[in-house]
Amino acid sequence: MALTEKILMRKIKKREKKKLTLIHNKDIEGKSTAVQKDDEVISESIKIKKRKSDNTESSPPKKKTKHVETLPLNANNGDQESQPDNLLNDTDKNDKQVPLEDVITHNFESLKGFVSVKTLKAVADMGFVSMTDIQFKSIPSLLEGKNLVGTAKTGSGKTLAFLIPAVELMYKLKFKHRNGAGVIIITPTRELSMQTYGVLKELMANHHHTLGLIMGGADRKAEVKKLSNGLNILVATPGRLLDHLQNTPDFVYKNLQCLIIDEVDRILEIGFEAEVTQILNILPKKRQTMLFSATQSQKTEMLEKLAFKKEPIYVQVEDIKNESTVEGLQQGYVACSPELRLQFLYTFLKKHRKKKVMVFFSSCNSVEYHYKLLNYIDLPVMCIHGKQKQIKRTRTFFQFSNAETGTLLCTDVAARGLDIPVVDWIVQYDPSDDPKEYIHRVGRTARGGSNGNALLMLLPDEIGYLWYLKQAKIPLNEYNIQWDKLSNIQMQIESIVDGNPYLKKLAREAYFSYIKAYESHQSKSVFDVSKLNLQKIATSFGLKRCPSTDFVSADRKGHRKFHKNGSHNYKQRNFTQNGNGAFRNKNNSNDNKYKKY
Repeated sequence: MALTEKILMRKIKKREKKKLTLIHNKDIEGKSTAVQKDDEVISESIKIKKRKSDNTESSPPKKKTKHVETLPLNANNGDQESQPDNLLNDTDKNDKQVPLEDVITHNFESLKGFVSVKTLKAVADMGFVSMTDIQFKSIPSLLEGKNLVGTAKTGSGKTLAFLIPAVELMYKLKFKHRNGAGVIIITPTRELSMQTYGVLKELMANHHHTLGLIMGGADRKAEVKKLSNGLNILVATPGRLLDHLQNTPDFVYKNLQCLIIDEVDRILEIGFEAEVTQILNILPKKRQTMLFSATQSQKTEMLEKLAFKKEPIYVQVEDIKNESTVEGLQQGYVACSPELRLQFLYTFLKKHRKKKVMVFFSSCNSVEYHYKLLNYIDLPVMCIHGKQKQIKRTRTFFQFSNAETGTLLCTDVAARGLDIPVVDWIVQYDPSDDPKEYIHRVGRTARGGSNGNALLMLLPDEIGYLWYLKQAKIPLNEYNIQWDKLSNIQMQIESIVDGNPYLKKLAREAYFSYIKAYESHQSKSVFDVSKLNLQKIATSFGLKRCPSTDFVSADRKGHRKFHKNGSHNYKQRNFTQNGNGAFRNKNNSNDNKYKKY
C-alpha cells in the first residue's frame, strides 16, 4: 500500500475512533442517530479506500508526497469544507436544538452557553448589562453564521452587535496569528475606526487573538509589519485597506471568515463606493457578511446585491415613538439674524463652559477660523476637521473624549458613529445639508440611554428647513432667547480681525467657504444664495467690510464655475454686488432682478 494511502487510512481510523467515543458519551438519541450516520459514511469510505489499495498493490510504488496542512475555511456555511475534529467537537458541544431567538432575553447573561465566558466577562467589565434592540435582534442570527443587514439610528449600540459575534467566531475557530485576517471591519472615517478599535480591544481583553488598526494618515510601514505578522481581526478605512490588499504581498486574507461594513450609508455618501466595490471583488466570496447603517437608500441596496450571494436577514429597529432621534434628546432651534450669529455663539459657549459642547460648521475653513478667533479672545476650544493631519485629529479626538468639559468645533467628519462620552450640547452653527445628516450630528449626544440637548441655528429666511425636518420625523421647538442679553463683543472682534492680517485672511477664507457651501445646499428653495445679505454675513465672520463675492459665473453651456485666484479671493466674472449685498447683472445696471443659482 502506498504511503499516502496509509496516512489517509490512519486519519480515517482516528476520526472513526473519536466518533465512536462521542457516541458513547452522548445521551440524546437524536444526536446519536446523527453520529451513526457519520459512522456509516466513514465505514463506506474505508471500504472504498481498501478496494483502491487492493487495486494498487500490483502497481509500481508512488513517490513520497509532502503533506501540507491548510486551514479549513468558512465554518459558518454548511456547504463548505468540513472542519478539523476539534472544531467539530466544539460545534457539537454548543449545539442547541432550540433556536437562539427563543432562548435569549435582553440580558447579556442569557447568552451563556452560546457566547464564551471570556467575552461575557469583558462585556460585564465594560459596564453593559442589558442588550439594546439592535443587539437583541442581531446577535442570535450572527452567532449562527447568517448574513445580515442591520438598520438602526445612531447611538443604538450597533458596534457591539457585530463585534461580539466576530470575536466569538475567532474564538470558536481557534484562529492563530499565522492564519492571517479572519475578520475585517470597514468604517468610513479614521475617528470611527479608532473608536471601533478601542471597543474591540476592551472586548478582547481576555482573548489571545491579534487585532489591528489600519487607516489613512498612519504609518504605512508599521502597518505592513503588523499585517505580515498576522492580524486576526482588522479595523480599517476603505482607502487604506484597498491599498494593502493590492500592494502588501504578506497580507494574508485568504482565510477570511467574516466581513463587516459599518455605517454603509456614510461610506457611500463620502465617495468610497468604488473602493468598497474593489474590496468586495478581491476578498474571498465564501464568508459571513454583515452590513450596518443608520439609514437605507438605493445606493445601500445596490451594495447589498454586490456583497451577498444569498438573501441576507434584514433587521430593522422600529421607531416606536415615531421620531428619528433617540429618546432623552431635547432639541430645538433659534432664528438668529446673520449679524448676531457670532455674538450668540460666543455668549452660548461662555455660558456653557462647564459643559461638554460640540459645534458643527459647514466647512473646514470656518472651523479653523473660529478655532483661532475664540482662543485668541480667551475662550478655549478644540477643533477637528478633514484638513488636519491625522496625528492632530487623533490627539484632539482622545483629548475631548477624555475631558469632562470643553468645546469641540468640527465638521461632519466627527458626526458619524463616534461615541464621545457625555456630550451635553450639540450646536449646529450651520444647518446640515439634509435631514439625515442632522440625525447623525445630534446622535453624538443622548447616547446609550443618557440625556442631551441639541440646538439648530437658522437665519430668518431658513425657517422653511423645519418642514424638511418634520417630514423626516424630527420635530423641533423654538428656544426663547433674550437677544438684548448677548455679549456685546462685535465691535471688539471686528477691531481684532481688522488689525490682525492672519485672522483677517482666515476670516475671508471662512466667509467664501460659507457662501460656497450655501450655494451648493440640497434644499435650494430654502437656502437661496441670492437672498443672502452679504454684508451681514461678513459681519458674522468679524469682517468690517464685505469682501468681493462675485465667485459664481455661468459658462456658455450654462454650467456654474468657481473661479479663484492665488490670494484666496474669487475673480469677478459677469456679476457684481449691489448696495444691499445681493447679486445683480453687471451688464445691465438697470436690471434689478436677482440672479438665481
